[in-house]
Amino acid sequence: RYEKREDFAVVMQPFFRNTLLPLDSIGKPDLSFFASDCFHFSARGHAEMAMALWNNMLEPVGEKQTYNNFTHDRSKLKCPNPEKPFFSTMRNSGFRNSDLILENTGPSVPYWAVIVAIVAGVLAGSL
Repeated sequence: RYEKREDFAVVMQPFFRNTLLPLDSIGKPDLSFFASDCFHFSARGHAEMAMALWNNMLEPVGEKQTYNNFTHDRSKLKCPNPEKPFFSTMRNSGFRNSDLILENTGPSVPYWAVIVAIVAGVLAGSL
C-alpha cells in the first residue's frame, strides 16, 4: 500500500516472533522479566523489548532477527553507522525494486467467482 511513497513506510518488526521464555540459571522461568501478574513485562522486560525493537529497526528488511535472547546486555544494542544512518525500509534495504511502478491491475479473482463459491458453500453446508 505504501511502497510507492517516498515520505512514509510501514515495516514489520519481527523481533518477538520466535522469542522463547527467558530462563534463570536453574532452567526455570526468569520472573525478573515479568510484572507481579506474571503476564506483563517488568521494567527489565520492557528494556529488553525496547532494545530488540531498536535493533530490528536498524536491520535491513529480509535480515531482521525474529527472536530476543533476553541477555540484558546493553552491548548487543546496535547503533546507526555513517554508511546507514537511517531506519531500514523496503526501499532503502534493496529488498524490492524501488523503481517498480505498481499498476492497478484490479482483483485477481473475478467478483462473480466469489459469489458462486459462497452460494455453493451455503448449499453444500445445508445438505
